[in-house]
Order: sequence, then C-alpha cells, then structure tokens
Amino acid sequence: MTTLGAVSGAPTTERAAQLAARAVAGHGDPVELLAPFTQQPLTALPQIGDADVRAAFERARKAQAAWAQRPAAERQRIILRLHGLVLAEQAEGLDLIQVETGKSRLDAFDEIASTAVTAAYYGKRSAKLLAPRRRSGIMPLLTRATELRHPKGVVAIISPWNYPLALTAMDVLPALAAGNAVVQKPDNQTALTALWLTELAEKAGLPADLWQIVLGRGSEIGTALLEESDYLAFTGSTATGKTLASQVAGRLTGYSMELGGKNPMVVLPDAPIEKTAAGAVAACFSSAGQLCVSVERIYVHESIRDAFTSAFVSKVSALRLGSTLDYGFDMGSLTSASQLATVSAHVEDARSKGATVLAGGKPRPEVGSLFYEPTVLTDVTEDMTLFRSETFGPVVSIYGYSDVDDAVARANDTSYGLNASVWTRDRRAGEAVAARIHAGTVNVNEGYAATLGSVDTTMGGMGESGVGRRNGAEGLLKYTEPQSIAVQRGLPLRPVRGVPAGLWTRAMSVSLRVLKAVRR
Repeated sequence: MTTLGAVSGAPTTERAAQLAARAVAGHGDPVELLAPFTQQPLTALPQIGDADVRAAFERARKAQAAWAQRPAAERQRIILRLHGLVLAEQAEGLDLIQVETGKSRLDAFDEIASTAVTAAYYGKRSAKLLAPRRRSGIMPLLTRATELRHPKGVVAIISPWNYPLALTAMDVLPALAAGNAVVQKPDNQTALTALWLTELAEKAGLPADLWQIVLGRGSEIGTALLEESDYLAFTGSTATGKTLASQVAGRLTGYSMELGGKNPMVVLPDAPIEKTAAGAVAACFSSAGQLCVSVERIYVHESIRDAFTSAFVSKVSALRLGSTLDYGFDMGSLTSASQLATVSAHVEDARSKGATVLAGGKPRPEVGSLFYEPTVLTDVTEDMTLFRSETFGPVVSIYGYSDVDDAVARANDTSYGLNASVWTRDRRAGEAVAARIHAGTVNVNEGYAATLGSVDTTMGGMGESGVGRRNGAEGLLKYTEPQSIAVQRGLPLRPVRGVPAGLWTRAMSVSLRVLKAVRR
C-alpha cells in the first residue's frame, strides 16, 4: 500500500482517505495536499461551500441542545477519556503531524503532550469552573445572589497549520466542555491531524455532529462561519484577525484571537552561558521557528555577548536536519513554499543591507524541497525587513545592550506582545524584568514551554498579538454567557407603602455605612 506522501513508515493513503472522509462533505472541487518533506501528494480533501457550512451549523445546533443538558461532570469525563486515547494512539498522531507539517518528531511530540495536558486539565476542572457560584448580595442574609454559566451555543474555530493538534485542542476542548458545539475550519495543509483528533473524541464518547470539520477557502466559507456562529476563536495573522474582528463586531458576538509576534529574549549579565545558549536553540528553532511564541530577537548584555554568541552559534551549527519519522534529527522543514520564500527573502534583504550571517543563511534542497538552515544574524538594523516584521521561520537576530532599562525598552519596541523570555541566575531579578515586558506570556529561564505547558495560566497576546486568552479558567469561561440571579427576601429595596422616602433613604445610608465596615 502507498504511504502518505511516499514517506517511509507513514500511514497509508487509504488511511488518509478514511480521515479525509470525516470532514463535512460538499459540492466543491477537492484539493490535493503535498507532503512538505517530499512534495508528493498526501491526499485529496473535500472542499465545501457556503450552503454546506450553514447546514453543518444547523446539525451542530441540534446536537448542542442535547449536549448542553448533560451534566458538566459527564461532559468532562469524555474529555478526560480523550486524554488517554491521545497518549495511547500517539504513534499515528506523530506520523500525521510530521507528514503534514514537516516538523521533527520531538517537535511533533510537543503537540501530543500539549493536547494531553489540555485534556487532563479540562477533563478534571471544567465542572468545578462551570458550577453555580454564590456571590455577595446587596443585603447580607436577605439577598441571595448566584452566578450561572451557560454555553454560547455553536462556536466557530479557525485554526492554523503550524500546530494543528495542540492549537485545535486548546480551543476546541474547553468549548466542548462548556457545553457548546464546534464547527472548526483547520488549514487544508494540516486537516488530517485535526480530523484524527475528532475520531479519537468520538471514540471517547463525544456525540456525532457536535464537533464538525469544514474545509474550504476562507473567501468561500468565511462569511457563513461568522454569520452562523455564536462565538469565534481565531489563530492566524494579525492582518486577517483585524478583518475578522471588524466583521464580527457588526453581529455583537464575542471573539478571541491569537495573532502574530516578534518575540524577544533578554539575557541578563549573570545568565549561565551554556544553559542559556541551549535554551535559546529550543526557543528559536522548535518546529523550524514556525511557532507563534518562538524567539526572533535576542538581547544579550555586552559583558557576555561574545561568549554567549559563540556558544549559541556552535549549538545551532550542530543541529541535524532530516525528514524521517523518528527521533533521529533535530529540526525539520518549513511547511510550505510560501514560508520558504518569506524566510529566504528576509535573510537576503538583511544580508544585502549589511547584516552578518553567523550560522545558516541558505536553503538545503539536498535534504528536502522546503528545508532552510537554522540561521543566526547580527548587525541587523532598522532598515531591514526582519528587524520588525515576523519571519515565522528558523531565523534569529542577536543584539547587544549595556543597560537593562535599554534592553526592556527595545524588547517592548514592537506593535506585538505575545511572548518573551528572560534568562538569569537570579529568579527575583528575572521576574522583575519579566513584569516590565509587554507580552501576554513571559518565561524566566525557558523559551516558551513553561507558560505554554502551564495550562492553569492564561496564554494570549497584547497589542497586535491578539485579543482574549486561551487556557486556564478564562480559556473555558470565554465560551460561556454569565447570568446573575438574585432572590430578595424580607426587606424590600425600595420604600414600602407608608414609609416616607426621606426616612427610608436615611436608614439605607446608615445600612450602607455598616456594610462597608463589615465587608472585606
């Protein structure tokens, strides 16, 4: 049997067709996907149109009505069962992620681990987070106030190609746990990975039609996704996010968006050289730099700049490139020809304007069509495209600094604010610098995994890096509508018949002073 994209050990084309058939069927012409490693066909994916998407939402609404009536504890048990299935079936998931994205197997495992952590978190905590909450009433003992959480309804999720499993899980699982249905549009390039997760979810007990995958061009099905949904979660470029936000605003429905980034790393003068250099390699080149939270700018104190740069360049130059479905290499390829073109253009622009290439700096077609060497630059100036623009590839620039205030100011000199990293031997100093950086997540002595993996904390961006947060309680509650119910007993909150308004207001004023004194 032929394997996916002719990669040895990959799932068969028959298996790919089986997964593709799980997507919503429609009337569009199928598209053929190519494997990044080989540029050979993966499979044909069904493409649908506006009417097909609206029909999917109609089915989802029917399924959601019954799902919302099930106890939250019952819903979370299904999510928890999915955790076990993802780990048990990870070999196929790893193969699919590698074949569709071109990333290394270790980077693919990051997605398996992230999905498992997300499923465990919401599989154990969602019922508690969604439980009715007693709130302080206006009059102690006489006013009983309760806050309820109702699902939004049907959530539209538009997910990207770079982390097809992890980012699907982070958005879809809390939406389902909250009692919603989901209509998801993954990128065609990595649709099989998302479809694989839907298959596991149904094995775990998720009802049919509750989570549907729709595939098609945004220009064809985007309007239906926005008009039919009760909430939108989007991960992608800042430009597309702004367009979607303006369209959603007219409907007054909620949305959350994780967008672009130009993430900085600040190396303080006391940072351990070898450990920091090794951490920087992972921070910059995981998934070939095609990670929204990966580092593209490194600011190193002048007192250790030469030593750090030497250690870092040595480690980067030792990275192994490869395209096998095993743990035998360190970095994979870029995912698409357009990404390769962007990375090449950014590096060549910088080189032509005086930047120095310390490592990498060129494609590696002998390894595979979309491979580009992990690249380290210095002498980067403001007139170069990659100084401010997100490259989203295996390219990082090193800058020196002599004053921590200057390093913080330069780290914040961007319209983005997604992720940052600070390295030091002094934890308190690191936390103090981290708090001054304008980013939704900041890691001390780690590149991105500490915040990304700490699912009880939130993840998201400031500025043009996004709106709203995923993960944690907020990542679940954003998919709900809060409702307050207050029951008043005994004393009414307006004057009763026969009581002069002046007397009543004086009595209430005394009561309000007392409440201020006794309430904390």
